[in-house]
Amino acid sequence: MFALEMQNLTKDYNVGFWRKRPVRALHDLSLQVGMGESFGFLGPNGAGKTTTLKILMRLIYPTGGGSARILGAPLDDMQMRARIGYLPEQPYFYDYLTARELLVYCAKLFGMNKADTLKRTDELLKRVGLWEAADKQLRKYSKGMLQRAGLAQALINDPEVLFLDEPMSGLDPLGRREVRDLIASLRAQGKTVFFSSHVLSDVEALCDRVAIMNKGCLIESGKLSDILNSRANEFEIIVTGVTETALPEVRTFALQITPAPEGAHIRLSGEQEIERVLSIVHRAGGRLVSINPVRESLEDLFLREVSENTQAKQAAS
Repeated sequence: MFALEMQNLTKDYNVGFWRKRPVRALHDLSLQVGMGESFGFLGPNGAGKTTTLKILMRLIYPTGGGSARILGAPLDDMQMRARIGYLPEQPYFYDYLTARELLVYCAKLFGMNKADTLKRTDELLKRVGLWEAADKQLRKYSKGMLQRAGLAQALINDPEVLFLDEPMSGLDPLGRREVRDLIASLRAQGKTVFFSSHVLSDVEALCDRVAIMNKGCLIESGKLSDILNSRANEFEIIVTGVTETALPEVRTFALQITPAPEGAHIRLSGEQEIERVLSIVHRAGGRLVSINPVRESLEDLFLREVSENTQAKQAAS
């Protein structure tokens, strides 16, 4: 059983005042997320990420005959709803409540008894760093504190599947690190976490698989280890004690030589050229610092895929 299955989801919005016209926000999205996965849902603004999450939460409805299932159940199954958690991109709560009152209120919606409610509330307030501000009204919270309160309410029922829309939004570096650790701990517990984010370094550190959206369409998905190309067998050698101008022989076969403070970065097309470079560097009086395989980052992949997809759409229009 998959934690999440989407099949041909499409969503059109009618825009305009006098003459309304349909604008497609999501086009024929099919995606599967396995149990226990940490799944990153990526894309620029307007890619369809929030629209997808709103469809899954039944806040809006798809256009046409697309479907989705969570934990093997249709989206309107109330028993399934008790097993998931959700944090919207811009959470809004009754701001006269305190964080403690908010969590107690949410726990009652799930039918939790009083003893479990109080225990779970205290545990989550400490876990998200709101223990000292637990009895302060939410209207006095900063955006980052509201984001922490939103995370706590999404976890109050100990969900099997957690949906997070930009969970790092509004958080300082310390808060981002704490949320990242929280997501990692949930994955270690076997929970499924499906989240969108613009912080690609966090996604790369946390996710088993990712999907990249652009203008409502899925343009890439899969395991990070599979889609992050190693750029063939390229290597980067960092040397010191020699400038790039002192290495004319290396320039004849290296892919790239980049000057660096007191040295140079040399990029090679294969492992077989490493010894040749080291011999030349040593003869020139240089010293080896490191040898590293060149690996495409998630940010490189994201920018390349979105740019190519955008150009293709513009050429076709």
